[in-house]
Amino acid sequence: MLDYFRSLLAGKPVPPPAADMAAYKAAQDAMKGRDWADLCHYRAENRKVAKLAPSGRRVVYMGDSITEAWGLADPEFFSAGRINRGISGQTTAQMLLRFQGDVIALQPAMVHIMAGTNDIAGNTGPQTFGDVQNNIVAMVTLAKANHIRVVLASVPPALKFPWRPALAPEPQVRAMNAWLKDYAAKVGATYVDYHALLATPEGAMQPAMTLDGVHPNAKGYAAIRALSASVTAE
Repeated sequence: MLDYFRSLLAGKPVPPPAADMAAYKAAQDAMKGRDWADLCHYRAENRKVAKLAPSGRRVVYMGDSITEAWGLADPEFFSAGRINRGISGQTTAQMLLRFQGDVIALQPAMVHIMAGTNDIAGNTGPQTFGDVQNNIVAMVTLAKANHIRVVLASVPPALKFPWRPALAPEPQVRAMNAWLKDYAAKVGATYVDYHALLATPEGAMQPAMTLDGVHPNAKGYAAIRALSASVTAE
């Protein structure tokens, strides 16, 4: 799937062959049986990062494929004390399970959480809006208990998910972002609205900033770079 993201970011999307997609899904299913939250994904890297000076691990970006692909689109952005801990396909429940190892153990000054797309898509099964809220509240609570400042990012815009074509996610995206903004204000976290920079009036991601309607392309990531840098500045 990383090759697919690279092709998207290069502006020449090459959909994975059906056989590759089948193998990817089979591998995901097998992984979920062994390591549902993919706790081992960054384990070796985390051992190295933990040895860095605090300036080298100042901000951890926790998220899904939108965060993971950001590292491919703009590796320089993640070479200035920003650590990318995105994993494709993940929901907030999976992120919560790996929050200790992928965030707290690294002792950053700040965590940037961008999550919710795959929860709305139902990637790990049915759950309520309250379930997603509880997962985010738990991550924020853990961060604050460990003196880690929190940035809560909006769920990026999308009118449909290619892997869940029957869904119409825009109302749920809008509701989630309204809650995130309100919750951030209540607990002293910073809310960052990437949705406003990327969305059309209808709630889709601007065509010039995406190639699949869900993941930003290089132009999309460039559009949110300055805002992200400002909210995660020292």
